Amino acid sequence: MGSRSTRKKKKAVARRAAAENLKVQTKQEAEEQTVQVDPEVMDSEAQAEEETRAEAAEVQAEEETDSQNQDKRDRVFVRRFEKHLDELKWLYIELYENDSMFAELCDNLYRFYEERNKELKGIDSAREADPNWYKSNDMLGMMLYIDNFAGNMKGVQEKLDYLEKCNVNYIHLMPFLDTVEGRSDGGYAVADFRKVQEKLGTMEDLEDLTAACHKKNMNVCMDFVMNHTSQDHEWAKRARQGDGEYMSRYFFFNNDTIPKMYEQTVPQVFPTTAPGNFTWLPDVGHFVMTSFYPYQWDLNYKNPRVFNEMMYNFLYLANKGIDIIRIDAVPYIWKELGTQCRNLKQVHTIVRMMRIISEIVCPSVLLLGEVVMEPEKVVPYFGTVEKPECHMLYNVTTMATTWHTVATRDVSLLKKQLDIVNGLPKEYVFLNYLRCHDDIGWGLDYGTLMTEGKGERSHKQYLNDYFQGIAGESNSRGELYNADPVSGDARFCATTASMCGIEKAGFEQDAAAMERAIRFDVTLHAYMFMQSGIPVLYSGDEIAQVNDYTYKEDSNKADDSRYIHRGRMNWENAAKTNDPSTVEGKIFGSLGKLEKIRKSEKAFVSYADSWTIDTWDAGILGMGRYYDGDKIIGFFNFSENDRIAWVNETDGIYEDILTGQIVQPVALNVPAYGFYYLKKIN
Repeated sequence: MGSRSTRKKKKAVARRAAAENLKVQTKQEAEEQTVQVDPEVMDSEAQAEEETRAEAAEVQAEEETDSQNQDKRDRVFVRRFEKHLDELKWLYIELYENDSMFAELCDNLYRFYEERNKELKGIDSAREADPNWYKSNDMLGMMLYIDNFAGNMKGVQEKLDYLEKCNVNYIHLMPFLDTVEGRSDGGYAVADFRKVQEKLGTMEDLEDLTAACHKKNMNVCMDFVMNHTSQDHEWAKRARQGDGEYMSRYFFFNNDTIPKMYEQTVPQVFPTTAPGNFTWLPDVGHFVMTSFYPYQWDLNYKNPRVFNEMMYNFLYLANKGIDIIRIDAVPYIWKELGTQCRNLKQVHTIVRMMRIISEIVCPSVLLLGEVVMEPEKVVPYFGTVEKPECHMLYNVTTMATTWHTVATRDVSLLKKQLDIVNGLPKEYVFLNYLRCHDDIGWGLDYGTLMTEGKGERSHKQYLNDYFQGIAGESNSRGELYNADPVSGDARFCATTASMCGIEKAGFEQDAAAMERAIRFDVTLHAYMFMQSGIPVLYSGDEIAQVNDYTYKEDSNKADDSRYIHRGRMNWENAAKTNDPSTVEGKIFGSLGKLEKIRKSEKAFVSYADSWTIDTWDAGILGMGRYYDGDKIIGFFNFSENDRIAWVNETDGIYEDILTGQIVQPVALNVPAYGFYYLKKIN
């Protein structure tokens, strides 16, 4: 595109030069010509002169059109900028008290706006006109690792037809920016925010991929790791050399006095594998703050240069065609001595400024916050209706509570959790999922569980034992992550299929157990699809991919059990999706039906009324959704036995959406690990 523009400019310059030559040819110069000119030559020259004049006029017309288009583009930017200027300036100056840095930021906003291509600006305009576009019932996401899924970005582009077959229109590309093997934390230790890992491709490949996705109406999400950089980032390298400008972009201390003061109030993220919040650098003679791992250095957002530069990285990536920016570890990004350095008010100032900046430059881009807390506590990260922050947040606690329900066969805590979510404003959009790239942390409502006689430590022990397959008549398989023998705390890792019993049934060649496991896998997805928000699959779940234990053969991964569910996509198994006699075909076909139901039934929009239904059976969860005259209710059996949902929905006739049969939802028999989707038809 750039080369074509250059050729056009050169041609225009040549035309203008020719026209100028005509103008400077004076009458005196013409009279001095004493050579007799052939009439045919004169006609030819006159024709050439006329063509040159025509070309000059064409150039002038093009320049006028370009100028008009530029004026139009400028008016769009000015409209957005003026709408947000006062608030943005107030927030920035309150935080940094630096007018010159604010002026620099504003100049660069226009630069990034100008660099945004025509296609992306078209998407911006369309989504500005329909700001609730992402709240519809046709949104379905999938998380995937580029290398595990298809080798590299070009490979992913070649697999877009497969993703389309999965009914996916939102793909989350797991971390792909430059990192250093062996100290990458799965890609979350970024060494260069403007370079793709060489094994995955280039920035040009990313642009090609996002453009191809947009042609298929697919959105692309990426992780923006803004709390820290890798120790291999250029800033960190220069800081390590003692450059004060770059040391000020991190938290450096030449003795342990202040680090010890921080340690008194700041919790440890990984107390077993990476204890403490600081790392001593003997070559520099300083401590540096490292909340996560020693090779991930926390950025100092008290320095306005850090904020500005990270916003430029944010806009650079948005201009590569990214639709959804996942802000990693967002609660951590502001540090204050004497606090837990979590969820401080300045974090919300920064996220609000990010939202404003995106609405000025790239209003089609959504902000997805990674905030690992209970739904009622993450609500501040949505901001307010008047001053919004994140567009979407993860429903982390509900995910963990879902697996607690699987292990206990008791839906009471999950029902309470869903009631809290359903009671929140409908403007709030949660991303719902069963599994993701990360471990499962058992951050449950232990206040409620203790009233039921379940202590925190003992219950966590039970959950981890259950999902390892050694307690509670479990069919699950998986491994612990970050186990702490002192506190007894640990997290859990496995794929959805392995946790539902598909791995165990396959290993034991137990056909009846496999059918139950498949039914349970589908039921859990059906339940997830009925939650308010956007459902997101983890790549491989659509074909019941089980745990991959080969990670232990890789020295760079062997100590991180999360790689058990980060296995390579098995394309041989994926080829079986059209065969309903296979496990893959049964899962894929069933999920496909559920996905199409969700997209065709308007009661599944994010802003529908939603509630839970009392079933008077501990093992059965009841849920309802209503929008614009349409009502759908669902019943989900979390136990291995047939159960009766003691409900009395006698307000009309209901149809089983999957079978078309008329069902009276009164004392409803729900099969073991089974479910119903029932729609009121009159």
